[in-house]
Amino acid sequence: MFLVVMGVAGSGKTTLGQALGQRLGWEFRDADGFHPAANIAKMKAGTPLQDEDRWPWLRAIRSHMESEQAVGRSGIIACSALKEIYRDTLGRGEPWIRFVHLNGSRDLIEGRMRAREGHFMPVSLLDSQFATLESPADAITLDISQPPEALVEEVLRRIA
Repeated sequence: MFLVVMGVAGSGKTTLGQALGQRLGWEFRDADGFHPAANIAKMKAGTPLQDEDRWPWLRAIRSHMESEQAVGRSGIIACSALKEIYRDTLGRGEPWIRFVHLNGSRDLIEGRMRAREGHFMPVSLLDSQFATLESPADAITLDISQPPEALVEEVLRRIA
């Protein structure tokens, strides 16, 4: 099984993904590591990515998940996956892929983004993230105002 922890920047994808990986003993990967350098440079400059920027990135993530699944390994990917078409590219509908949507208010997420250090995604792109987000109907949706451990327990309960 693969869990794709999704949501806008600053929603806690990495925090939850790492915690789930530790609890389940599964490898955690941040999808940011699959971005080509040009995408990172665009985001650092405050330029939102376009779909044509995202397709190679999404295909690389999908390829990684397929390779791991083919040899019987489970894992967790933190990936924004903001649009249905992106989730389709990642493998929505595959029985071995589950999406976990981290949902929260803009104010809460902006506060988190302002508090973190060393991340390439500027707060100035948060509005474009919310504008792009197509909330999934078929995901495990979590309220990020809850503590991370409560979110971990809810995901574990829902995938059991």
